[in-house]
Amino acid sequence: MLLLPAIVMAAATGAAVALVTEPARIAVGVCGAVATLLVAAAATEAVRRGRLLREARAEHERHRAYLEARIAAHDTETEYFIQQVFPVCLNHLHAGNEPNEVMRALPRLNPSWRDLPKYQQVLLRTVLKIIDDEENLRDSSQRSFVSIARRVQAIVHQQAKELREMEEDHGRNPEVFDDLLRIDHGTALIGRLADSISVLGGGRPGRQWPKPVALYSVLRGAMSRILEYRRIDLKSIAKINIKGIYVEPVIHAAAELLDNATRYSPPTSKVSVTATEVQTGVAIEIEDAGVSLDEQARARIEGILDRAQRGVDLQEIGGNPRLGLAVVGRLCTQFNMQVSLRASAYGGVRAVLVVPSEMITDQPGVGLAHGIGATAVPRPVDAPPAPQRAPRPAAP
Repeated sequence: MLLLPAIVMAAATGAAVALVTEPARIAVGVCGAVATLLVAAAATEAVRRGRLLREARAEHERHRAYLEARIAAHDTETEYFIQQVFPVCLNHLHAGNEPNEVMRALPRLNPSWRDLPKYQQVLLRTVLKIIDDEENLRDSSQRSFVSIARRVQAIVHQQAKELREMEEDHGRNPEVFDDLLRIDHGTALIGRLADSISVLGGGRPGRQWPKPVALYSVLRGAMSRILEYRRIDLKSIAKINIKGIYVEPVIHAAAELLDNATRYSPPTSKVSVTATEVQTGVAIEIEDAGVSLDEQARARIEGILDRAQRGVDLQEIGGNPRLGLAVVGRLCTQFNMQVSLRASAYGGVRAVLVVPSEMITDQPGVGLAHGIGATAVPRPVDAPPAPQRAPRPAAP
């Protein structure tokens, strides 16, 4: 690199000196010598700078490799933190421990976690604190919803009791009796909405039947809690009885499915209801003639049911809530029932609610019609006392 330019320049200078005349040879020789020196100096500087550039490039590659190794190690630590450390700590938090207790329990959960990097400890503590605050806020909101629903349930229960007394007092007057029945039906609709809010908040329906009830009467009770009850057609209903403590959940789940069937089908069509004993219990099939489910709608509805079974966050309900499927999903989780939706042969939707055999009894039911009987008046569950009216003598 150093000799070649100088040799070429010296050869060019010698050739020029040989070609020019005698008087100019000295001047050409001096200029050639200076040029040769300058070319040699330039070549030397180029070589020096090339060497420095190669050294800088090598240093850059070493630093790049060092940074890539650090990034890879950091990615490995982060992945281990996300997949191993955080899930265990989150489960420990959900077991009823405070964030500080979880942090103190790290060496006990895994001895190697004693030496977690400082930034991971700070991140873990911060995330656990945020999750704990959000869950406390959500639980508080759900408890508030359940408390409000319980108050409404108590008022509805008391109003239904008074309406029954008024029906007994004024039953001989057809016009008054008809008005009382319509008010009673509206009260039942309000009660179903209050029960839905309670179920979504983690509670249960607000009434409990003291004795077993025939499945036919249970489905009649579900019909009485929807607006378009006249369109329901009870066909082949298995002659079995539901245990008293499970009557209200089955009524409420069936009422929500019946309400969906009547709401999303033509107003002139009928909704067919059948109940058949199966190996695991009894299958209640509700079939309408509305719009059939495509794959996208089916996936969306199954997603609603799946999220409801895992637990509904009340903040996700939205401004225009559709509570029916969410309530059914929560009831199925609480009472081990199963629900599925599929396309009907008639072009609509068929909802199948499977009531497990644990909820069925061989004890005799108290009735076979919608009048379930005075011996089976439901009792409010965990409800505050409702306003009472002054007692009055019964009418003859």
